Amino acid sequence: MTTQETVDRLLREAGRTYAADAGITLADKPSPLYRLLTLSLLLSTRIKADIAVAAARELHAAGLGTPRAMVEASWQDRVDALGRAHYRRYDEQTATALGEGAELLLDRFHGDLRRIREAADGDERVLRDRLTEFPRIGPVGAAIFAREVQEVWPEFRPQLDTKALQGAKKLGLPQDTSELARQVDGKALARLAAGLVRVTLDDALARKVTEPTA
Repeated sequence: MTTQETVDRLLREAGRTYAADAGITLADKPSPLYRLLTLSLLLSTRIKADIAVAAARELHAAGLGTPRAMVEASWQDRVDALGRAHYRRYDEQTATALGEGAELLLDRFHGDLRRIREAADGDERVLRDRLTEFPRIGPVGAAIFAREVQEVWPEFRPQLDTKALQGAKKLGLPQDTSELARQVDGKALARLAAGLVRVTLDDALARKVTEPTA
């Protein structure tokens, strides 16, 4: 297959953002951006992605989709919501981090992650530095947020980090970020990045994407 054919198949087979899986209709608005931050925290621990996604859905179903609601919920409420999604190994630490992170967001940024966007002014390093100030949002969590948020924050495109490039290598796609990004429209970069990460984590998916058509 040509590079373009491989990319097109990848988008068909695995081009779903993790935000979409979590039921987040991403937009440049406070609530969906906060839900993405929460999802990024959940995905950054050593736990299966589907469990992290389920935990993000459960937190939202429990009414914890805004930083104010997260702060006002009890620690036990947060633990219980995570437990219902089987996010058990890190539930207590994560429940604490969610509360502390929501409080920080309210205190420093008035509950609005768009203030971080404004402060970064298109500088990826500033964006990641600000994100890692949140509890348990380390470099991995910041990278996840950046990959997903490029859908609605175009000034940070392309976000194709090491994890995504590992997937590109498995598929025989270009390793140069700029060349790889040119294979899709800018609005599809978040889907491309998510698909590549899925390939990195799933050998069977990589084989499915690259197997010859009948």
